[in-house]
Amino acid sequence: MSRINTNVSSLLSQRILGQNNNQLTQSLERLSTGFRINRGSDDPAGLIASESLRSEQAAITAALGNATRAEQLVNVAEGGLQEVNSLLTELQGLVSQSASEAGLSDDERNANQAQIDGILQTIDRIASTTSFNGTQLLNGSFDFTVSNQTDDLDNFQINAANVPVGNLEVEAVVTASAQQAGVFISLGATSLDLSTTNPEFVFEVAGADGSQEFSFASGATLDSIATAVNASTGTTGVSAVVSGNVVRFNSTEFGSSQFVAIDIINDGDQAGNVGVFNSTNPDEGITVGATALSAVTNAIRDEGQDVGVTVNGVTAQSDGRNFSITTDNLDLEATLTTSGVQSVSTIDLFTVTGGGARFNLGAQVSDANAVALGLPNVATRNLGFTTIENPDTDTNDRFATVDVNLADLRSGGVLNVVDGEVGDAQAVVDRAVNQVSSLRGRLGAFQSNTIGSTINSLGVALENISAAESAIRDTDFALETAELTRSQVLVNAASNVLQIANNRTASVLNLLG
Repeated sequence: MSRINTNVSSLLSQRILGQNNNQLTQSLERLSTGFRINRGSDDPAGLIASESLRSEQAAITAALGNATRAEQLVNVAEGGLQEVNSLLTELQGLVSQSASEAGLSDDERNANQAQIDGILQTIDRIASTTSFNGTQLLNGSFDFTVSNQTDDLDNFQINAANVPVGNLEVEAVVTASAQQAGVFISLGATSLDLSTTNPEFVFEVAGADGSQEFSFASGATLDSIATAVNASTGTTGVSAVVSGNVVRFNSTEFGSSQFVAIDIINDGDQAGNVGVFNSTNPDEGITVGATALSAVTNAIRDEGQDVGVTVNGVTAQSDGRNFSITTDNLDLEATLTTSGVQSVSTIDLFTVTGGGARFNLGAQVSDANAVALGLPNVATRNLGFTTIENPDTDTNDRFATVDVNLADLRSGGVLNVVDGEVGDAQAVVDRAVNQVSSLRGRLGAFQSNTIGSTINSLGVALENISAAESAIRDTDFALETAELTRSQVLVNAASNVLQIANNRTASVLNLLG
């Protein structure tokens, strides 16, 4: 049949040419953009999966930025602490040097004190000026805030805490009291009554810090014996107190590492006995059997006991009056008071209300990805906390104590090196060095174990998700260039065919001819 009004062959060729042109356009678009999916119609399911993966990529990239920023913040804080550590080391040398009274003139000792004052001022300045992005790091701004603190706490440090909506209640149950080591000598009188043939009473006192031998003549009072022992407390770690006809010897600290040993070297034919007493409450008197002075062949020894504590149901590690726990929700170090560690009871320590340097180190904003790091105030008044015997009280009163810190080494302080207690000053500096070193160690562990591991994990996740998203959305150039060549050939072929189809109607003219 020959018709000229409707050229079906031409219409067919036009349709196929249009399809081929669309395929060619699509190939050109994919090759020019690099994406296989440029609009929803290209692959609806693939688009949904791709956009979801893109969202995850953005979240992971932000989390990597957060982790890197957290590492930079910790680096700044650690740098400040490193300088504080160096200053404390210099301070330690000045204190040790000043202890040599005969070797230093008054001018040299005053010069050392001036250097110490300068060091303490510098430490306070570092604490108040070390900052990151306008936020101070070492002045307590990132320390945890607490309320309802019990009087049974001497001091504490919250290293990390996950504070839920509201507050975090911290409760301690003292399951076993801490004890000092304690031994007594009972003479039945307030002074020595030695025989004329053996007029010397000699005994040795040993403690965790060392030992010392003491010798007394007939008529020496118990008070003089206690005074002599207390004069050597720094050497032995043992103090003495008189109660009636009894001299009681105690370790200066609590804990299983502490001990007191009394060895009678020469009894001078003195009547009396030696034994262990109840150190949890010495005022209750002697509660353990005694050995006669003349029968002592080996030292009578007693050891202290660490406090037993559970915190929020978790058994804590303890050393004397100190205890610590590390859980997912709380990292705490604390010291109970003397009264607090000697009673088996439940203690509401405090309530954590907030604070800390908080970081979100995961792609999702959740408690699981939130990390809170405590950065305490490292000003001198907060470093080197130590309990010492009160220098303004009777040396026989072993219960008279005072709390001191690094700031007490300043001129006029009780621990200044001109006329203060240099031995106690060194103990405070030692404690401050341990505090700062421990804080630096925690920051290092946070950088390495928390931030470093998080960055590595997020990097792997970003790599894998990017690969998955690329497989769905990106153009396969090898496949698409082949498709482009095919489309080009088909477009050319369709164009030629269309031309032929358009020319077919010209044959009708021959019939009219």
